[in-house]
Amino acid sequence: MNRIQRGRGGWVVEVGGLTRAAIIALAVIGLALGGCSTKKKPGEGGAGGPGSGLGEGVVGPGGNGSLGAYQKGTMGGPGGPLGDIHFGYNEATIRQQDNEVLKANADYLTTHAQTRVQIEGHCDDRGSEEYNIALGARRAQAAKDYLATLGISGDRMSTISYGKELPLCTEEADDCWAQNRRDHFALSQ
Repeated sequence: MNRIQRGRGGWVVEVGGLTRAAIIALAVIGLALGGCSTKKKPGEGGAGGPGSGLGEGVVGPGGNGSLGAYQKGTMGGPGGPLGDIHFGYNEATIRQQDNEVLKANADYLTTHAQTRVQIEGHCDDRGSEEYNIALGARRAQAAKDYLATLGISGDRMSTISYGKELPLCTEEADDCWAQNRRDHFALSQ
């Protein structure tokens, strides 16, 4: 470092070429190490509950939910007594054809009063991870609100969003994407 007088009464410290290169190299290494992140696998946790979803988890790993099925390798296998509902592209409103599925789900929950349900919001793989987590949360909340209007107590239901992290189908096609835009209902005692 050299002290150089610039103009009237002012001194400036000038950094030499080798020192400047060392400072830049350290800054780049610091940014590279501090800015890197690793993508978490489903089930490694996250900011919102069990798994990578966002919500108030009730069904943990190994349970009847999609995360447990994914970990067991049985994703897309036979479902439980509650049916799934599906959504349009970028939508979180309950479709007319899903009213009967939700009524049947409510009937089951009414006759099994000790059973709790976790409503899982899922999305297709288009859009950012953040957008799909939010969309999945809105879808799960829409189903929870609908079941509440059918008499299911809110303390028996919880929601979680898996966004696009747990797809049933992985092909890049409209019919595959439609399968992934769903709410899944996982039971627990």
